[in-house]
Amino acid sequence: MLVDTRRRSVIRFVWTLVLGAFLGGLLTKLAEWFLPDSAARDFLTTSVRASVGPLSVDLVAVAFTLGPLSVTLNVLTLVGIGIVALIMRSWI
Repeated sequence: MLVDTRRRSVIRFVWTLVLGAFLGGLLTKLAEWFLPDSAARDFLTTSVRASVGPLSVDLVAVAFTLGPLSVTLNVLTLVGIGIVALIMRSWI
């Protein structure tokens, strides 16, 4: 059973972003713990946050609320995504 290459590349891209975001979050926490207060620490750990407010869906039988969903991005998150992308490219 063959898998469509476009679908496989989208799945690989999503996994790269998710794993890279986790690795970037880990690198950010490590930098906050171990780097002394300096301009480098401020540069590496300053983040930008984008969020989408709560989404409420009210159907007749079911009502639920999703959110708020937020994405935090900083330099170390981009480094984490880059590392995971290099590993995924060479490994898979």
